[in-house]
Amino acid sequence: MPAPRTPRRRIDIEAGRAAVHAWRGSTREPDLHAPEAAVARDAAPAIDRATLATAVRFTLEELASRAPGNSLEVRVPPFGATQCIEGPVHRRGTPPAVVEMTSEVWLALATGRLAWADAVAVGDVDASGERSDLSALLPLIAE
Repeated sequence: MPAPRTPRRRIDIEAGRAAVHAWRGSTREPDLHAPEAAVARDAAPAIDRATLATAVRFTLEELASRAPGNSLEVRVPPFGATQCIEGPVHRRGTPPAVVEMTSEVWLALATGRLAWADAVAVGDVDASGERSDLSALLPLIAE
């Protein structure tokens, strides 16, 4: 079997990093040392849909570049999906292994704000198939 090709990037690396940075700023964690300054969702700077989409697509491209292949499809509707991880080649229909989650959960996993096991345990991740455990590949972008 030939080695999997690294997918071509569609999102500029600097634009992708900037979008992830903007997402981080819009989802600030409460400061545990100053509980009176806990950040409410409406107090955090808002992120527009295009920036959120860019952050999701960039991190999906990052995953595919680090683990090229076609045996697992990672879906983050409505913003994107990617195939990754070496294994049986998938060509049509539903792949043998699929992982799906919301954009907030995906970005939290990709940046290390949320652990894979915790997301799976509370049902934030829908994962099926033998190659659907992404814990060894996450986080993609450390805080």
